[in-house]
Order: sequence, then C-alpha cells, then structure tokens
Amino acid sequence: MNITPGPLLGQIQYPADLRKVSKEQLHQVSEELRQYIIDVVSVHGGHFGASLGVVELTTALHYVFNTPYDQLVWDVGHQAYGHKILTGRRENFHTNRKYKGLSGFPKRDESPYDTFGVGHSSTSISAALGMAIASQQKGEFDRQHIAVIGDGAMTAGMAFEALNHAGVSNANLLIILNDNCMSIDPNVGALKEYLTDITTSHTYNKLRDDVWNLLGKLPVGKRFTREMASRLEAGFKGVVSSSSNLFESFKLRYFGPIDGHNIIKLVDTLQDLKDIPGPKLLHIVTTKGKGYALAEQDQTTWHAPGLFDKITGEIFKKPVTTPQPPKYQDVFGHTIIELAEQNESIMGITPAMPSGSSLKFMMEKMPHRAIDVGICEQHAVTLSAGLATQGMRVFCNIYSSFMQRAYDQVIHDVAIQKLPVVFCLDRAGLVGDDGPTHHGAYDVAFMRCIPNLVVSAPMNEEELRNLMYTAQLPANELPFVIRYPRGQGVMPEWRQPFKEIKIGTGRKIRDGKDIAILSLGHPGNFVTEACKELLADGLQPAHYDMRFVKPLDTAMLHEIFQNFSKVITVEDSSLPGGFGSAILEFMAMNGYHAEVKMLGIPDRIVEHGKPEELHRECGYDAPAIAAKVREMLKSKITVIA
Repeated sequence: MNITPGPLLGQIQYPADLRKVSKEQLHQVSEELRQYIIDVVSVHGGHFGASLGVVELTTALHYVFNTPYDQLVWDVGHQAYGHKILTGRRENFHTNRKYKGLSGFPKRDESPYDTFGVGHSSTSISAALGMAIASQQKGEFDRQHIAVIGDGAMTAGMAFEALNHAGVSNANLLIILNDNCMSIDPNVGALKEYLTDITTSHTYNKLRDDVWNLLGKLPVGKRFTREMASRLEAGFKGVVSSSSNLFESFKLRYFGPIDGHNIIKLVDTLQDLKDIPGPKLLHIVTTKGKGYALAEQDQTTWHAPGLFDKITGEIFKKPVTTPQPPKYQDVFGHTIIELAEQNESIMGITPAMPSGSSLKFMMEKMPHRAIDVGICEQHAVTLSAGLATQGMRVFCNIYSSFMQRAYDQVIHDVAIQKLPVVFCLDRAGLVGDDGPTHHGAYDVAFMRCIPNLVVSAPMNEEELRNLMYTAQLPANELPFVIRYPRGQGVMPEWRQPFKEIKIGTGRKIRDGKDIAILSLGHPGNFVTEACKELLADGLQPAHYDMRFVKPLDTAMLHEIFQNFSKVITVEDSSLPGGFGSAILEFMAMNGYHAEVKMLGIPDRIVEHGKPEELHRECGYDAPAIAAKVREMLKSKITVIA
C-alpha cells in the first residue's frame, strides 16, 4: 500500500528542510507527521502511542537544534518514529521492525541522527552527559546535547545516578522530561506523585510565568534576567510548593512544566534554553497517543496494537477456527494465581511489565500480593530477596534481556544467601521485531555459572506449570530460574493437574539409535517436527528434553554418551557459554568422545525480524535441525530411485 505524506511533510527529507518552514507552519507539519505515523503503523504495525505523544516535541527539537551536530538522545526509543521520518527515512519507514528493514529503535549504524542505540530505559541522561563532556574536551563549546526521557524511565536508579553527576558538571546538557504518566502500563511510585504535584501547582506555575514575563521585558541581557529569575524562583519554591525543588536539589536548572503539544511554545522555550549554558531540565506534559482518540483513552492497549483499521479502530486479529495454544506469559499469569490460592506465602513482583508478563491477572485478583515496582529491575530482585528472608515465596517476573540489568543483585542478594526466589524470565530466546536490545540470548550463559541456582526451561505449557509448582514447594530451598519464550506455546489443552518435577531430571521424548538430539526449552518442539521429517528418510533419531541446564541430568547424559557417537544440542540461547557448552563440558570432564554439533544463537548480534525468520537465519528451526542430522548421518540415508 502506497502511503502519501502531506504536502509539507512531503517536502521534508531531513531537518535542514524542516528549518526552511516558517514557525507558523509547524503546527501543520506536526499534524501531517502524526497522520503519517497513524497511516503507516495501522498498515505495517509497530509501537504507536508513544510516538504520537511526542510529535510536536520531535518537530520542535529538529527545528531549533542543528541536528545531527547538536546531539539528540532518545530514551528507550519506541517514541522515535517521528524522528526517523524527519531524518531521511520516511520513504523506507514502512520497513520499520521488518526483517532486514529499519530498526524499531534508534540505531547508530542506521543514521548519523541516531546518536545512541537504545531499547532499554533510563540510559539517555548518562549517554548525553558523556557526549557533552567529550565535546568540552574537544573544544566544541557551541554543541548542544539533549536527552529526552519519559517519566516512566525516570524512575530507574540509573537516571538518578546520571542526574546526580550532571548537576555538578558544567556540561552543556538539556534534559527533557516527557511527562505523560505512562511507560507501557501506568506509572507507579512516589515520583509519579511528585510530578503530579508540580504539574498541578497552579500558584507556583503562575508565579514562575509572571516572573519570566516581567524579566523578559527588562532592558538587560538574557543571561542576567534568567539568573535573576532562577534566584526569585528559589525563594518562591519554599513558600509555594514544598516538593517543587527535587531537580534543582541536583543543581539542575528546572523549567516548566509546559504544554508539550503547543508547538510554538515549545520552539520559543527551546530557543531560550539554547542560550543558557550548563545542565538544565525542561519538564513538558504530553498525552500518550495524542491525536488518536482510542489511543488516548486506552494507552496500554495502544502502546503497540498491531495492525488496525485507522477509521474504526478495529484491531485486526487472526481468525481462529480451532482451539489455540495460549501465550506462555498468560500461562504464567493464570498459574501463579492457582498456586497463590494454595500457598499463602506466594507473591508476584514485576518491574513495570504487568501487562507484558501477565502478572496483571494477579494484580487484579490479589492486589495486595502482586507488586509493580516501576522500571527498577535491581530493586525488584533485592525486594524479592528481602521478602524471601521472611518466608515469602516470590515469583519475580522479568524479561530475560531486562534481567541483565540486575545481575549483581541475583548473585549478591539472592544466590550467595540461598534465598528461594523464583525468577520467571519471560521473552527468553529471539523475541522478534524488537530486535537485539530485547533478545533474551544470554540468560543461560550468565545464570548457569552462578552457584546455588537452579536453571530450567519448559518445552511446553504443562512443563511451565509444573516447574512453577516445583519451584514453590517447601522442599526447594534454592533460587530457581524458569525461562520461556515470547508468544504462543503448543498445547491448547494446557491446564493440566500440577506434578512435581524432580530437579535436575530430563525426559526422553522418543527412542532412536542413529543420533541423539538434546534440546532445552521450547526448541524441543522444533526437534519433534524435525524427527517426523527424518523418519521419512529412514533415520532413527532419539530426542531428549533436558529441561534443566543446571543441574544437568547426569544419569541421562551418561546413558546418552554411552550409546551415541553423534549428538546434536538445540537451544534458543547463545552458543558460547550456553546449554550446548554445558553438554561439551560434561563430555570432556567424564572422558567421553563423540561428535557434537551445537545449534542455537550464534556469537554475533542478531537483528530484528519475525521469530521464525530469525530461527531460520540462526539455523535451529526444524528444517535446519533435520539438515544437520542428515549431514552427520549422510552415509545412512538411503537414496530411493
């Protein structure tokens, strides 16, 4: 489908073209940019509400600042669609998040306007501060550095660490706090309450505006008037709002809050702030999903709705003719409630992903036993550890790639103390369109080297339920990792009675004599498909679902290496340090000699695409497994004339 931009947007390929437009035309540019995003995302998919909310800000930033010389850093990046369209990528924007197409996030090797690669939250202030300090070192004192961070991302400790440093620097840094009360789900915590306070403090904001308007008319230089304004504001703050000095307590010049959808006000304010040296923060208030009524009303659903009819708002779903397997995260969400009804000590913790992880079901039914801590993975882990010291059985649900941010806490606060926290790592393996920042490729490698941890992966929904059941039993006194992929499982009839799984035991799926295929987790289903194909060739592969990478089922492995000279391992994790490496370690340490081939995520960054496209590219889907077996057993294949 050919999507045509509006008349002004159609003339803008790069920010230099945008700067030729009069200030009075910027409202029309913004409306055309918003409509173009709606048109493309409704047909091709992608993140939605976040980019609509910053259309005016995006336009104003590229209009006022000399990008890419002036360096603009977007936090998280799912709000950067307008940025991509205005920076030379409009004609290719329909390939966004598609295999071999544009990334869904800013990416340094995609454009010089993408100054920093992002995907996880709360990195923008640190990155922009580093750029600003480097510019000082190089004598580039005219260069501007802008970090755009949402109020959800501002809750993470890393953002406050960066604020603490920025305030005592003299770096030329502008932090723009985009306050829309949302990340993916509604924001939580004291910072949300604080931002609400200063946003609604009418007396303070009127006083501030009056002071600025008065001083702006005095016949003295801008620098003098701004400094005087800041001094007067400092005096007003103690009288008017007891909480309005949080950012200035970090020694940041605070401005705002202002309407983030008033393009003229934004441009004028940013022009003023360009003349003020040093670190400063502009607080803007926006609406996520702005300009599309349904997205404004239901911001969680419309964060990334998939394909939809832009006129009616109908979100297209694939037609269902037979019972479908559930998503793994929904199995987790319903199973934890079943377990919690039987075990009063169970609690659920998630860092800002109650919808994505499906902990929302427990939060609705048992709100006092399920907690969203905001974008704070480190806190989530140590909070879980603290709860565990008091006898609580905590299911800490974190996306695999987000768990990377809490690795020290897993070791220091959980594993060393042998606290029985259950880590449910959602989105393990290759997640698809979100790409390398979200692929859960490394958790097997970085978890299995930690003492005292149990590390497991279910092949299907029933195994996920049974691993969750096993992990919370009183007999289990160790921290327990359960990793599972994004998306659908394989069992429409998944709600089976709970069964305990003996820790460190696998299961034989099928007997065979020619070759042994060992799988970990969901890719075991690819092996099952491959075995059906191989049987037609007259081959007899054996298939073992190992279930645990730590501890390994050593009895089963002894049996395998005593009976097979050819072995294939299959996993949806990184090959270096992963499940296959663990099997090779066992083989070497026990004096076995066999030909072993490992299939999984290779030692390189895997880009975005549909999971099935990436499985094929990485060589561990069913056809690739069958091909590898044939290659290893080519002398056994009977050629039929």
